[in-house]
Amino acid sequence: MRTPLIAVSTDAKDFENYTWHATPQPYLDAAVSTAGLLPVLLPSLGDRLDLDSLLDTVDGVLVTGSKSNVYPELYGGEASEENGPYDHARDATTLPLIRKAIEKGVPLLAICRGIQELNVALGGTLATEIHEREGAFDHRGPQDAGHDTRFAIRQTVKVAPGGCLARIFETSEVRVNSVHRQGVDRPAPRLQVEAVADDGTVEAVSVKGAPGFAVGVQWHPEYWAHRDDSSARIFRAFGEAARRHAAARERAGIAAK
Repeated sequence: MRTPLIAVSTDAKDFENYTWHATPQPYLDAAVSTAGLLPVLLPSLGDRLDLDSLLDTVDGVLVTGSKSNVYPELYGGEASEENGPYDHARDATTLPLIRKAIEKGVPLLAICRGIQELNVALGGTLATEIHEREGAFDHRGPQDAGHDTRFAIRQTVKVAPGGCLARIFETSEVRVNSVHRQGVDRPAPRLQVEAVADDGTVEAVSVKGAPGFAVGVQWHPEYWAHRDDSSARIFRAFGEAARRHAAARERAGIAAK
């Protein structure tokens, strides 16, 4: 069988007098080397994209993390300079992409900003600057450190029994590298909480009743997928779901002939 093709979200960034559409390499490395998938970058062009045609072609969708935050007015909040930066082009692309991928049963893995986009896309809200909440941990990574330190595995999350992540991890607790300023506040009605931090912060969700794999994690499994078993398990599960989807589409194509 051919290598499954997945669409990967991009940030729209102004650089060298152009707008570039890009994603960090660790996501692509994990997709190729750990999940066994072929990633293709999806430009953040909003409603100019034919998402139905895209999702009839790809076998999965990977929504990545980013420095930018989802625009607060999309979930009933108020935008501020402190809460930025924002990426309107990405929001206009990923939110409808997420909804359509779930509807069509295309496997979906949403990481960091991605889990926040997943929550907003389905009607949930976000909490900004959660480190300022009483009793909350500071989930931010050290800004001036190298990536290995910034994305170090240093936090434990509790995995909900009987859920999708419990089946993936086969344990009730996992050590992760959660690095974020904001997170899920009110989970969307269709979301099932799959893991929480010790301070109650939602760290993983799945979509109830989704016809395909649909998981969001607040941490960064892409960074250590090449050497950390728990990180690798998430990408392997996503890869297996994409292969099942590709095989089903292939069988349907043969039957149609």
